[in-house]
Amino acid sequence: MASDNEVVWVTQLKLNNYILYKTIESPHIMTTPLNIGLVGYGFMGRTHTNGYKRVNDFFPEIEHRPVLKAICGRNKENAEAFAKQWQYESVETDWQALIARDDIDAIDICTPNNTHAEIAMAAAKAGKMVLCEKPLSMNAAQGEEMCKAIEEAGVLNTVWYNYRRVPAITLAKQLIDEGRLGRIFHYRANFLQDWTISTDLPQGGEGLWRLDVNAAGSGVTGDLLAHCIDTALWLNGSISDVNAMTETFIKERMHNLTGKVEKVSIDDACTFMCHFENGSLGLFESTRYARGHKALYTFEINGEHASIKWDLHDLHRLEYFDHRDDSLVRGWHDIHVTDTDMPYMDKWWVPGLQIGYEHTFVHQVADFLKNVALGKPTSPTFREALETQKVCDAVLKSAKEKIWEDV
Repeated sequence: MASDNEVVWVTQLKLNNYILYKTIESPHIMTTPLNIGLVGYGFMGRTHTNGYKRVNDFFPEIEHRPVLKAICGRNKENAEAFAKQWQYESVETDWQALIARDDIDAIDICTPNNTHAEIAMAAAKAGKMVLCEKPLSMNAAQGEEMCKAIEEAGVLNTVWYNYRRVPAITLAKQLIDEGRLGRIFHYRANFLQDWTISTDLPQGGEGLWRLDVNAAGSGVTGDLLAHCIDTALWLNGSISDVNAMTETFIKERMHNLTGKVEKVSIDDACTFMCHFENGSLGLFESTRYARGHKALYTFEINGEHASIKWDLHDLHRLEYFDHRDDSLVRGWHDIHVTDTDMPYMDKWWVPGLQIGYEHTFVHQVADFLKNVALGKPTSPTFREALETQKVCDAVLKSAKEKIWEDV
C-alpha cells in the first residue's frame, strides 16, 4: 500500500503529465500563433529567439504562441545556418520582403543602430507589431520620427531594455515604489568592459559595427550607459540635466569595410553627473577600457531610510540595508531572489535555485504576449525608450561643449 507521500507524488505526476500533454499535443487549441519575423542573426538574435522558444513552456497561461516564421539576414548562408540551428521556418535576405509577407505578425529588429528607424517605420506602416533592440535610434530626433510612425500606425511595440526583467531589479522597483527607501538622495551606476583596449582591433563591419560611429551613433553612451539610464529612469524617475565628459583613447583604427585607417569617432569612455527630477543626484560611468571587467554592471541607490545595490555578476541577488532595523542586527542583507513570491520566480524552479541572463528575454517576451492579448503597451515602449535617447543626446552634447545640458 502506498504511503501518503507516495499518493501525493503520483497524483502530482499525473497532473503534470496532463498539463504537458495539453500543452504539447494541442497547442493550436490552447494558444493563438504569433508569427515572428526576426531581422538579424547575431548575439541579440539568439537571445530573443531563445525567449520565443521557451516562453510557453514556463508561462503556459499565455494565450499567444510565438512561431519562428522567418529569419532575415544579408548573408544567406549565415541566415540559413541560423534558421537550421534555431528552427526558423524560412529565410529572407531582404528585410523589405520580410515586412511585405502576409504571414508575419511581428517584426523583431536585432540589427545595427543605424538601421532601426527605417525597418521599424516600414514595419509599422505595414501594420506589424514592432520589437526593437536598444538603443531606440541614432539620436532623439530620429527617435521622435519613429515614435510618431508607431503611434500613427497604432501598432504594439516595445524596446528590449531587458534588465528591467531581472527579478532582483524588478524587486528593487517594488521596494522603491512601496516607499521602503524613503526620499532618494543618490543613484550611482557603472558598466565596465575591457574588450577594445587593443590598438590592433579594427572598426566597422559585421561584429565590430559598435566601433563605427556611422553604424552605432555613439560608443559606450548608446551601448552600455543606455542600459544604466533606462534602469535609472524606471527606478528613480526622470533626469533633468547632465554634466558629462567622454574620451576616445585610440584615435584611429583600420576600418574593415574600406581597408583604410580612419578616425575613431565613438566615445570609448563616458562619465556624467546629473540631477533627477525628484531632487536626487546621479553619477554614471561606462568604459570599454577597464582591464579585468568583461561586463560589470552595478547600481546603488541611497535613500532616507534604506539603500539597495545590485551587481550583474550576481544578478539573482539584491543587497538591502535598512537603518530602521534594530542596531544589533542592522547591516547589509543579501536577498537571494528565488522565492515564489518574488517577481517572475513562481514560473521557474524551487526556492534557492536561481536563473540567469537569458531568462530576462523570456520575461520580456512573456510580458509582451500577455499585453498582446489585452491590446496594451509593453514597457518600455518606443515613446518611453525615447526618454533614454534624450538623456544620451544631452550627455554627448554636454561632453562636447563642456557644459551642463538640460535633457
